[in-house]
Amino acid sequence: MKAIHYINQFFGQVGGEDAADAKPVFHDQLIGCSVMLNGMMPDIEVTNTIVCGDNYVTNHTKEALQEILAWLDTKEFDIFFAGPAFMAGRYGVGCGLVCKAVSEKYGVPVITSMNEENPGVEEYKAVAYIFKGGRKATFMKDDLTLMADFAQKIARGEPLLPAAQEGYFPRGIRAEIPQPDGRMAADRVIDMLVKKLNGQPFQTELVIPKMEKIPPAAPVPDLSKATIALVSSSGVVPVDNPDRIQSASAQKWGKYDISKLDSLPEGVFKTIHAGFDPAAMCAVPDRGIPVDAMRYFEKQGKIGKLYDYFYVTVGTGTTQAFAAKFGREIAQELHNAKVDAVVLTST
Repeated sequence: MKAIHYINQFFGQVGGEDAADAKPVFHDQLIGCSVMLNGMMPDIEVTNTIVCGDNYVTNHTKEALQEILAWLDTKEFDIFFAGPAFMAGRYGVGCGLVCKAVSEKYGVPVITSMNEENPGVEEYKAVAYIFKGGRKATFMKDDLTLMADFAQKIARGEPLLPAAQEGYFPRGIRAEIPQPDGRMAADRVIDMLVKKLNGQPFQTELVIPKMEKIPPAAPVPDLSKATIALVSSSGVVPVDNPDRIQSASAQKWGKYDISKLDSLPEGVFKTIHAGFDPAAMCAVPDRGIPVDAMRYFEKQGKIGKLYDYFYVTVGTGTTQAFAAKFGREIAQELHNAKVDAVVLTST
């Protein structure tokens, strides 16, 4: 069997963030981690590597997919790989976009890997086999191994097990699978009930995910009398980053005084965010923390007052657990300060 592998500009040896706008490049020789992937599969040959910049595939999706699919029309392949994307959000979304397009046009298995925190998981798990991957590139070999082993099963025509057993995220597909011991569902459910009543561990056969539901707050009665705060994941901080907020996978947040500022001057503030090219936001920090716009509304009487401090962290790679912790802590401070509403800015 033959396979083709899609990777981004970093792992395709084109460059880092400076090359994120790179258009697709098609290699007849294997590039980067494609070499490792190919060496893991005796029954599958990875014949080509596609390399594309994260910004290009997510910002110019139509053009990128047209170029990629037009090139794939000239190739023969049985399986398509992408990534692994780890916790890199744009990379994960890019892998998902390409996998979806390939699956829909060619009907071949599409296989990738992402960390559970990657936004690409939720968006594309129904259209691709997305294996549960590590947080960063140090997990490259482990993540590629899971992808390769699964592809080998496909190549050999072996039975594919449920998502939980294979290691990929559930795709929302339910199939009837006879139990190896032949026990009826009625007997199994009684066993689970008995274990539950006795406080013993058991595993349901129908896992229903629990999604946290947060009711929206009531609207602000009168913005012209309201105190509004700025909270952001843009990573804009004083130039010396006094709180040492991490540029990715943040574990803390900062609070900075803007009571005497009408804008955030270049050279006094900057962004430390590692998930995008920081040049534009460092040149105009108000692009991340819009103090200038809020002061304008304040002077126009559209809002009562801009709160004296802004709160900030970094979004890229930050886990849901830390994000929820930050939210609780910041919300408590704002509640104590009698702030009426918050403008949340991102990147």
